[in-house]
Amino acid sequence: MNDIFVHNPMLAILSHIFFIGLTFYALQSVMPEKIIKKHHVFQAQILYILLSFAIGSAVSNFFLDISYWSGRIPTLFS
Repeated sequence: MNDIFVHNPMLAILSHIFFIGLTFYALQSVMPEKIIKKHHVFQAQILYILLSFAIGSAVSNFFLDISYWSGRIPTLFS
């Protein structure tokens, strides 16, 4: 997996930023009023940010891995 970061670091950075942003946008549809305590707005915002990073990074790594593995398939048959 580390080879993809050596060969295309810009692709990895852009992928992470894109999926973290997409995750943050998607999390805005969640209504946390029943989960988050009242008067803890700042803590809820931090939770949203951390969840965005965790989920977005995992999804980005998945797509980068798929991209790397699909590029390695021809080496199996040579």
